Parts: sequence; structure tokens; C-alpha cells
Amino acid sequence: MSRISQAHPDRVEVRGRDLTGDLMGRLSFTEYFYLLLTGEEATDDQRYFLDLLLVAIAEHGMMPTNVAARMTLAADPGSLQGAVAAGILGCGPVILGTADACAALLDRARAEVDAGATPEDAAAKLARELREAGEKLPGFGHPVHRPVDPRAERILELAEERGVAATNVALARAFRDAVAAAWGRPLTLNVSMPIAAVMLDLGFPVSAVKAVPILGRTGGLLAHLAEEREHPIGFLMAGAAEDAIEYRPASDR
Repeated sequence: MSRISQAHPDRVEVRGRDLTGDLMGRLSFTEYFYLLLTGEEATDDQRYFLDLLLVAIAEHGMMPTNVAARMTLAADPGSLQGAVAAGILGCGPVILGTADACAALLDRARAEVDAGATPEDAAAKLARELREAGEKLPGFGHPVHRPVDPRAERILELAEERGVAATNVALARAFRDAVAAAWGRPLTLNVSMPIAAVMLDLGFPVSAVKAVPILGRTGGLLAHLAEEREHPIGFLMAGAAEDAIEYRPASDR
């Protein structure tokens, strides 16, 4: 059974609504994406922040995902969809971020708060546990943005300004101090944690959080591929990689 859509000879029904008679011309793509994902129509705040988060995560320079997509298109110029897929397949916790893992962590912390803990105590407890287990804490650290990730700070600022910040945003802020205490030094709060915190405070399910970085980055990939067709650099990047790596035959071990 699917509750999303069905095509009929004379109409298309999406989430119980007529596509051409109702949705087209009334909803923006962001609002339509929210409807597709959740089955509900977005509130003003949900639409505003979904837009904001998609903009925040869509583009971040010549990342490996974009490099992979460009090199795929260079090798097969007719396969735009294959190049997009190559880029999306490279979107994991190292490159695109850990918004889904952050959402799961916030969900655990929220359970502690619901049981009576303060956000600060809940964050401190989980940070200590992860540190003692030798695990990384999702949403912290960044190879470029130090000491702060400007995207993360702007998301939190706007969440407070528009009055949508609730328990999950409070937990995200509490984790900043908890991580510094557990790791013995401050770590950058990166964009993934505020993405998860704001989405959860706005009522998105944990399972939906990863969809936002994937959709946003797809837009960025398409921009890189449009540029690749106009100004190809895929093979230049491949050549640069070849030049940067020293070849050492087995006999030289």
C-alpha cells in the first residue's frame, strides 16, 4: 500500500489532493516536498526553515561528491543522471554530514529530558558515554570551519529569532559545552546538529531528517554538472590527482 500518489487517465492524485486542480500554482516546491514527505501541508515556520536548511546545505565548494559527479560526466557526457547518482552515492557522514545521526542522538537526549533531566545534564551524560566508548559525537568537528561553522550559528540564530527553538535546540546548544568538557577542548558545532535540532523542534520525524541534506545537495550537484558541460574540468581534476599521488612499485616496499 502507498499513500503518496496515483495517476489516473484524467488526473494525478498526490497525498489525497488533485495535482493540477489544487497543488500546481498553489504550493512552492519546498511546500510540495514537505507534503510528499509527511503527508501534511507545511506551516509558515516549517516552510521557512525547510527552505533555509536546503539553502544552507546545498553547496559547499569542490567537495568529493561534486568532484565524483564532474568526473563521471566527463567520462560519459550523456549520463547526467549517472553523474548525479555518483555524487549522491558519495554523500555520507564524512562529506554531507551527520544530520540523521544528530537527530537520533537528540532523540535519546530528549528522552532523558522527558524523564526529568535538564538539557545540560542530558547532553553531558551522553557526551561522556560516547567519549568513554571511544566514539565520535555527531554534529561536532569540521575540517574547514573553525572555531565556528557560520551556517550552524545562523540557523540557531534564526530559530531563536522566529521563536521555534525548543527542547532540541536547547540540547544542541548544551552539547557544545558538554563536548568541550568530555573531549577537553572545544569542537566546532557543525551545520548537521542545528539542521536536526530545528527539524525536530518543528515536528519532523527523525526518519525524515536525512532527506533534507540529500535533496539540497542534489541541487548543488546539478549546478556543478551544468558548469561542467560549459567549462569542463573533470579530466583536469583526474590529471591533478594522478600528479599528486606518488607511484611506488611493489619492489620498492
